Amino acid sequence: MDNTTRDLLLAELPVSKVAFRGVVSPVMGSATPPIRVGLLAYGAIGHEHNQAVQATDGLILTAVCDTNPERIAAALELAPDCATFADATQMLDSGLIDLVVISTPPNSHYQWAKEALTRGIHVVLEKPMALTAPECDDLMEIASDSGVTLIVYQNRRFDADFVSMRRLISEGAIGTPFHYESFVGGYSRPCDYWHSMSDVSGGAIFDWGSHYLDQILNLFPQPVDHVVGHNHKRHWDHVTNADHAEVVVTFTDGVTASFVNSDLAAARKPKFYVLGTTGAIVAHWNLIAEPNVADLPALVTLHSTTGEVTRVEPDPVPAFQFHTELAQHLHAGVPMQVTTVGSRDVVAIMEAAEKSAANNGYPQHPTLLGR
Repeated sequence: MDNTTRDLLLAELPVSKVAFRGVVSPVMGSATPPIRVGLLAYGAIGHEHNQAVQATDGLILTAVCDTNPERIAAALELAPDCATFADATQMLDSGLIDLVVISTPPNSHYQWAKEALTRGIHVVLEKPMALTAPECDDLMEIASDSGVTLIVYQNRRFDADFVSMRRLISEGAIGTPFHYESFVGGYSRPCDYWHSMSDVSGGAIFDWGSHYLDQILNLFPQPVDHVVGHNHKRHWDHVTNADHAEVVVTFTDGVTASFVNSDLAAARKPKFYVLGTTGAIVAHWNLIAEPNVADLPALVTLHSTTGEVTRVEPDPVPAFQFHTELAQHLHAGVPMQVTTVGSRDVVAIMEAAEKSAANNGYPQHPTLLGR
């Protein structure tokens, strides 16, 4: 398979040599066998997980499942010795995996996570965790009863621009933040894949919102008072996601945080715009990166009360940090930055925003478990 064909296959998805790499557990003090990982659906994100497993001590890829033989072939380029499956149930029943990474479309997350958890298999879910909070609650209960780990791959929590901004806020560089805006998008025709279909993706709020609302809840730990959502369907008729979606979260102390996902933004807003009592942070999109502007760190600037603007170099973030923390958690019980309850609450926020949008922006009061 040539590189062009492989890249096209990976880009269109909805959905290493294998070596023993044990871990010396800081808790148990002895070498433990690696966690055997299976990948359920192999697309661009499945490829990312494959690379991460190859680079992470304590994890080993032993199985991959996809209905497309060419995607299987792409997976085998990195892991030629892993078992391959075209049927997900057969992989889950094979006895070859301890953990499954589920990269299927969001409307199937609940089904496949439940299938794995009831078999006593650890689960890493692509975002969002599910399409409703009750589904998330059910999965959390099954995971608890089965004694296994359920976690969501909140990879944007480890973006260098976000990590840098979070550090500045925690250091008090802008005083107390009280107004926060985040944005992703531009003016472009949405793709024809499942990402753009609301019955599969959950809608425009659920797609990118799973990342950006996770960041908001990570930055602001205080209780949420209410959520307002707006959806505009005004131009792109070939897909069912909203063309422009907005969520505003108001916390009980009056702090507001918003997220906008737009395919109708002829003028882009900054990725992040944060006002504090003694300064501000603005993260501008790196427009040189077109058309993959969303995949490179934004240019973070710190603004003082006297008008001085300082460019902030991005904080170094270790590669595959999520997977490193996952391995340490499974082998030694080390807590992860990402929490299951946090990802569940993101779904509750998005679900409330969709209900608000369906009622012309009427405020909703979601039930959150993590605050």
